Amino acid sequence: MSEDELRADLARFLGFGAPPARVSSRERTRTPREGYEEIRLDFAAEGAQPIPALMLVPAVHPVVGGVLIQHQHASEWHWGKSEVAGLVGNPLQAFGPVLARRGWVVLAPDAIGFEDRRAHVRGIERGSGNTDWLNHFNAMAHRLVQGDTLMRCVLVDAAAALTLLSERAELAGRPIGTLGHSMGGNTALFHAAVDQRVQFACASGAACSYRHKLAAGTGIEMSEILPGFASHWDIEDLIRATAPRPLLLLSATNDPYSADADDIEQRARGAYEARGESVAFVHLRDGGSHEMTPERFTQIVDWIARQAEKN
Repeated sequence: MSEDELRADLARFLGFGAPPARVSSRERTRTPREGYEEIRLDFAAEGAQPIPALMLVPAVHPVVGGVLIQHQHASEWHWGKSEVAGLVGNPLQAFGPVLARRGWVVLAPDAIGFEDRRAHVRGIERGSGNTDWLNHFNAMAHRLVQGDTLMRCVLVDAAAALTLLSERAELAGRPIGTLGHSMGGNTALFHAAVDQRVQFACASGAACSYRHKLAAGTGIEMSEILPGFASHWDIEDLIRATAPRPLLLLSATNDPYSADADDIEQRARGAYEARGESVAFVHLRDGGSHEMTPERFTQIVDWIARQAEKN
């Protein structure tokens, strides 16, 4: 099966159709930051509820490219886009400001069930009791009982976000890709696999196969709960469908969510080699744990910077 056929099969199974040609958005506020401007906005995808996001626009011109950043989970449902933008949380998740200062237009949306997309509360304050967890669980469960999946909705959102980035005049002819750690890395892998407009992708802490998770009893993130998926495909198939576009995979030996990343690499690398693009698939593995490290943070930023140098 060719990569194109695999991509089409994955898209059909996941319910991913043609991405939108245009996306409406509404700007809320503009805030000057050091080296960039922070724009708070909402944009449309599927359904009546707009998607809250932060866009970071570099002060330097010309810009070098665009990056759609998918935030992590970390059981911190009150932090989504704001952590990526460096306003709250772990500084090692604040890729947005660093990339914006290096000339990248950054778009960071809230995932379903996080920050301003929670059902019972908005903002960056924790919900009371287990309301945040239950809200996210219901986002998955309520879709499943209707024959839908949370992943399909996540991919629809991601495709709309990519369209919004692509519509910016200063990004014409510039590379546009996606980046994510942990849950965000899962989203980046699935999105790159089915949306050929993703010109490069970086996924950290997200390379663990379904077969390993099932054998080891490892938890499966809610958007990855896809009835029947593991009977046909696994994570290496997402990578194969991404070939020959540049992909950076980061994993750690003590990370249960990257446990068999070496095996995934071996199973997927042939797709890049067959296209003469072996160097486009980079896997960096260290002896750390799931959490982002300063070394990995720097490796990600530097690798993304090199994607602009190729254009």
